[in-house]
Amino acid sequence: MEKIASFTIDHIKLEPGVYVSRKDHVGDSVITTFDLRMTSPNDEPVMNTAEMHTIEHLAATFLRNHAQYKDKTIYFGPMGCRTGFYLLLAGDYESKDIVPLMVEMYEFIRDFKGEVPGASAKDCGNYLDMNLGMANYLANKYLNNVLYNIDEKHLVYPQ
Repeated sequence: MEKIASFTIDHIKLEPGVYVSRKDHVGDSVITTFDLRMTSPNDEPVMNTAEMHTIEHLAATFLRNHAQYKDKTIYFGPMGCRTGFYLLLAGDYESKDIVPLMVEMYEFIRDFKGEVPGASAKDCGNYLDMNLGMANYLANKYLNNVLYNIDEKHLVYPQ
């Protein structure tokens, strides 16, 4: 079998950042998949499922209510390796195009207090697996260590 594109990225060199993972053409439209890498693969601990689940609920809620991006958001969800998230947007984008959106989204997550949207037995299949405090902490870490001063090295996959 042919190796899929995401397995060809050198995860030893990969650092936290915002990367275009792929662009898919569907008819005359483009879907851009972003790799929102929050931890350094194979170099630091992965995120626990509870905080990832909380980030997923908050980010999806934020994106699907965003004035400019709600109709362009196709999907937001966790990577199986628990080092980050995938964001799929309708449109042909580069990483730098969404940095302001990611800053806004992660500030929303960092500052969120109260009941996590969709965190109930009626709305979610695993609603007890949430950790808002750690989601706030990890969003703040990603903002300070990556997003606020992002450079080209953290916007393009390493070669």
